[in-house]
Amino acid sequence: MKRIIVLFFFLFSLASVSAGAEEKAVMTAPDLSAIKILDLPTAQKIALAGNPDMAAAMSRVEQARERISQAAAAWWPSLDASLSGTQTRLAKNFFGNSQSLSFLADRGVDLNSDDFKAGLQAIWVLFDGFFRSYKQQQAEFNEKEFSAAHRDSQRLLAFSVAEAFYNAQLAQTKVDIALADKKFYLSQLRDADNRYEVGTGGWGDVLNIKVQLNSAKTSLMLGRRQFEAAGYGLAALMGIQDAAFPEGLRLAELDRDVKLPAARENPATLIKEALAVRPDIQRLEMLAHEAEAGSGQAKAPFYPKVQVVGTVNGDSRDDTSFSADDFGNTIGVNIAWNLFSGGRDRARYFEARQKQREVAYTLASLRNKVAAEIRQDIALLAAAEEQVRLQRESVTLVRENRELAKNEYEAGETSLVRLNEAQRDLTTTYSRLAQALVGYHQACHKLLAATGKNLLPLLTTKK
Repeated sequence: MKRIIVLFFFLFSLASVSAGAEEKAVMTAPDLSAIKILDLPTAQKIALAGNPDMAAAMSRVEQARERISQAAAAWWPSLDASLSGTQTRLAKNFFGNSQSLSFLADRGVDLNSDDFKAGLQAIWVLFDGFFRSYKQQQAEFNEKEFSAAHRDSQRLLAFSVAEAFYNAQLAQTKVDIALADKKFYLSQLRDADNRYEVGTGGWGDVLNIKVQLNSAKTSLMLGRRQFEAAGYGLAALMGIQDAAFPEGLRLAELDRDVKLPAARENPATLIKEALAVRPDIQRLEMLAHEAEAGSGQAKAPFYPKVQVVGTVNGDSRDDTSFSADDFGNTIGVNIAWNLFSGGRDRARYFEARQKQREVAYTLASLRNKVAAEIRQDIALLAAAEEQVRLQRESVTLVRENRELAKNEYEAGETSLVRLNEAQRDLTTTYSRLAQALVGYHQACHKLLAATGKNLLPLLTTKK
């Protein structure tokens, strides 16, 4: 008996150790202390590694992998052990009240009795209508589905980071434009003060420039606040603790000299590539396979279930040790086949078939949406390219006009009003060019995300 008890404790401790062997993964916040200039690829990589939503998606993938192991376990026999001990004490009047046993009451029969039982049962399913096969297939497709969903979350996160990065970059560029505007009016104010002091300029010019200088300072203050607000959104996507960047961190400069493509890409080619690599398409394809495996499981009740059952039982009375004579065993084959269940199994099978059709229709709808998305993004990208070309041309013209107005004002050939108008036009046109460039970069990344290519450079570099 002691050996059996020790064996049971050993099995229990082994199960406890294996169950607690998996440690909880603790996600650490990204460290940006060594980064002074943050560019977009770095921001996207940090987001993919540190965003809590990505960690949650990866946990769902791990759960799906464990479900595969659970499904595979059904192919093995199950083994159950049991151990029990009971003590019974009879009433003193038990023998006296029984006429046939009353003579035993005078002989001092022991009223206490101990009963110990030990058992071991093994069940092995030989055939279950292919339920286990389809169950394991469903679990494997489910793992692939969650893996595709994880990649799709990465795709969408990379695009969201790109959008937030360019919005913050636009706010930073507007701050730089406001600083240049402020610097210009400070220079003009010094010149106006000098002219007023020597009697060649009027006090009205000084007041006018001070008004323009205050307007530039207001734009600078608003731009800094907008950049700060945009930074909070970007930091949250990147998984930065408290959604705040460290002091002194600056974004990379907006690429103003980006080369525009000479030719547009073929929509049909991009659509074909997207349908082959988009993870949300792959997720639905795996879901379709899952639904097909679910139909196979639903057909399993139409077949008989065959299993082998073996038991070993021990019974010892008034003795804690078991001998070979205390054990008996049985072995048998069980066949169970449900012949009628009120149409439940048939309804369940047809339900599974309708699930297959639903997923097929959903997949067809998504394919159409992807095609429409790519065509729309190509059109928006073409419009963004045209905006950049026009704004670049406008900047050249307005810059030349501002220089003419500045030279004429300094020569006394025109009024300060014309110079202020030229400067405001230049500041506005620079802002429009920055906005057009940001719109172009965002349109590029939107098309990359639509085709499923925005993750390729990030994951390739990461490896």
